[in-house]
Amino acid sequence: MAKKISQGAAHALPMDLRKALASDSVALLAWEDITGLARNEWICWVISVKKLETRKLHIERTVTELKEGIRRPCCWGGCRHRQSGVR
Repeated sequence: MAKKISQGAAHALPMDLRKALASDSVALLAWEDITGLARNEWICWVISVKKLETRKLHIERTVTELKEGIRRPCCWGGCRHRQSGVR
């Protein structure tokens, strides 16, 4: 049975990001240690891009930065869904 991985506040965890987190125990521990809003920021940052190659890079960077202790995506305007009042 697959381990349950926490979702974001407004976004469900996409399968490609779920697989990347599940394959790295350190990144997964960091993921579970951040808030639902922080997870939401990472998810939205990953799904907001248009090109598949960029999405893959965002997923790789998410895993790397979580392992480095970074709790939210840097240099990004934030989840537009949260700004519009969706919780």
